[in-house]
Amino acid sequence: MALPWILLHLFLSFTSIPFTQSTLTLDYYAKTCPKFDEIVRDVVLQKQQQFPVTAAATLRLFFHDCVVDGCDASVLIKPTAFTKAELEHDINHSLAGDGFDLISRIKTGLELACPGTVSCADILATTTRNLVVMTGGPHYKVPLGRKDSLVSQASSVEGKLPRANETIDQMIKKFQGLGFNIQEMVALVGGGHTIGFVHCKEFANRIFGTPDPTMNPKLAERLRGMCANYTTNTDMAAFLDVITPGTFDNMFFKNLMKGLGVVGSDQLLLSDPRTRPFVEKYANDSQVFSIDFAHAMEKLNIYQVKIGNEGEVRRRCDAVNTAQM
Repeated sequence: MALPWILLHLFLSFTSIPFTQSTLTLDYYAKTCPKFDEIVRDVVLQKQQQFPVTAAATLRLFFHDCVVDGCDASVLIKPTAFTKAELEHDINHSLAGDGFDLISRIKTGLELACPGTVSCADILATTTRNLVVMTGGPHYKVPLGRKDSLVSQASSVEGKLPRANETIDQMIKKFQGLGFNIQEMVALVGGGHTIGFVHCKEFANRIFGTPDPTMNPKLAERLRGMCANYTTNTDMAAFLDVITPGTFDNMFFKNLMKGLGVVGSDQLLLSDPRTRPFVEKYANDSQVFSIDFAHAMEKLNIYQVKIGNEGEVRRRCDAVNTAQM
């Protein structure tokens, strides 16, 4: 289901990232599915116009997929009576339905046009890039030819995805485990959070009881009012960029400079001497931020991709083919 509108979530180097596998190419579907780009573009446009939170939902879905054993669409697989899939891990419970719905719509269109050809992993990677561009972000290369994972296990998720209350040390360790340096980490977090949202329970400790002194008092007051019933209405959520929530820009970093970070881990980016220089740089130069984010996404979208016999092209994105027989 679509995330309710409450307020205005969470979310590489300076050279082009080489494709890690020779089978990944920019024109992978040129002959086998020539309408690939057109179908993806049209469905994305319709969905985003109808439900503007789709971009944020899909970007977060993509990140949650890639961080856990690579960009292989494993997060899309629904649990069965015999398997506990990634979706059942508590950190994935808040993934908004708009992202899943979008991928399903695109997959349906592509299966009609070119059955059994386009992987769900390629759909998710391409769709994410298109939505970043649609919301004002940079265009970056998405090589194609990924295969979909054959498994999805909740046990694979633990300890890999950043949480809202983590320290900078914990965040750096997790991103370094993925092969990203501190600058790339800050760029990715900023890109994910400039159009992202977060549920109230993730920052309730900053606004109730003794308020976090690093949060702007006016923001804290506004969030307290909005999240007053968050324990009974678990869908209550806030945008991470409270000024320009639907636009991909550098406002997220400008907000941090004013104490307008919604979750604690975001605001810590300003106070830690290892990350502060990048926050300041991106707050002052939106073009540099866009360039760095684009390079980081080029690096992320080929992270541990599956090729050849390592995966398959699913007929449906929410189940492996053997489970559909």
